[in-house]
Amino acid sequence: MSARGEEPEVPEPVPGDSSPADDPAPGTGQAEAGGARGETDTAGSDGSGDGGASGGDGPGDGPEGPDDGDGSGEGPRRKRWRRSRIALTVSLLLVVALLAVLALPSTRGGLVSLWCDVTGGVCPAQEFPPVTEDEEGDPRVRMEPEEAALWGNYVALGDSYSSGDGAGDYDPATAEPGGCWRSEHAYPRVLAEEFDFAGALAFYACSSHKASEMVDQLGTSESQIDRVTPGTSLVTLGIGGNDLGFIPVLRTCMVRMPLLENGVCVEQEKEIEKRMEALEKTLTEVLGEIRDRAPDARVLVLGYPRLFPEDPSGMYYTLTKSDQLWLNGLTQRFNELLRDVAYRVDGDVYGSRGTGSVEYVSTFTALTGHEVSAEDAWLNGIVLGPLGEGLSVERASFHPTAQGQMSIAERVRLQIEEGPERVLYVSRKTLDNVDPTQLKAELGGPLDPALNSEPPEDTAVTEGTGAPSPADSGADTP
Repeated sequence: MSARGEEPEVPEPVPGDSSPADDPAPGTGQAEAGGARGETDTAGSDGSGDGGASGGDGPGDGPEGPDDGDGSGEGPRRKRWRRSRIALTVSLLLVVALLAVLALPSTRGGLVSLWCDVTGGVCPAQEFPPVTEDEEGDPRVRMEPEEAALWGNYVALGDSYSSGDGAGDYDPATAEPGGCWRSEHAYPRVLAEEFDFAGALAFYACSSHKASEMVDQLGTSESQIDRVTPGTSLVTLGIGGNDLGFIPVLRTCMVRMPLLENGVCVEQEKEIEKRMEALEKTLTEVLGEIRDRAPDARVLVLGYPRLFPEDPSGMYYTLTKSDQLWLNGLTQRFNELLRDVAYRVDGDVYGSRGTGSVEYVSTFTALTGHEVSAEDAWLNGIVLGPLGEGLSVERASFHPTAQGQMSIAERVRLQIEEGPERVLYVSRKTLDNVDPTQLKAELGGPLDPALNSEPPEDTAVTEGTGAPSPADSGADTP
């Protein structure tokens, strides 16, 4: 005899066995067998209950089927089945009610309470979305990368690699000795053409500029940082090459006698390390000043491209293969410094639940295959001095051509579209208050001499014409 509720083991049929394998076992009646073949037995109206119409030899089976003691004449299995039907109907009604009321947010709390009460505290596995800080109390708005860069003005800051020195077609007001040499082919102009900014481009990158000068010139009409305003949604910053003294380092490597591999490049290492340490602090300060003025902006810090092939095939003028590799390595180390500072500042922004961002854009391989020694180079080579005066490494030497600037612009474009590896937020108040009139009024910053004069309606770009005055002659610096 099996325990209640358990079916005894049914033997496998053998040849010649007259008993079909699916006959109910003794003591179980035909309820289970009927369940396997359908519910025709329970559907009958002869009061037989679940025991079947005939052949029931288990307790409670028989032609009439005993009732449950409540006078209903129904067997216990039939009553359980009816209760299941009722519970299922109630559940379905609750689901319909749930779906209907979900469209009415004001009743969500009451509906959840009702559901939990009816189910005896068995609440939905997945709670209804609560009213979040983003919906009610958070002063920030989450935005997609591209829209977070385009809601305001675009301010382009930096040195000659950002002004486009070496790319030709310069703004006449900036193309003079000591000038900023802003090119029509510079990557900021390419980006301004490609993206639909709500505001416009304020182009203030300037040849020969240093990060240290950015700090020193704060509050003056020559300041680049003071061009940044609360209505700025994007800042590009390419700076630091002049602080490192990269062109003088390169000149020292190239202009030497005798023209042998004598370690003159590597001997500059100690001085370069000191400059890097100083730049790390200065760049952190520069980024802080920019963030103070435009806390909702995406600030993109650009690295510098590699000048020589990854595996030089031979000498480039007086530079040996090892010189070229050393200079490539120096550029890479320098880029890592820029990257680490940007990441550290951005970590502080994100960790404090701030708005905006500070991001690093790698351009190290932007000129791959088109380095300075390539037949189709996207970099200007060295400038040859008059016959008999040897080599001179001057202003536009080792600077990207128009095609090189296009390649750099492509790296920045991808960063704008893809964003950093985190979510981006902009102040709700900033977005609510921004409008074309305000953006136009802010363009150029509070120190722009033309701020109080009405610019022409078709003016899409604001840029300063005056050049900063570096401590040393900047004619041969980036």
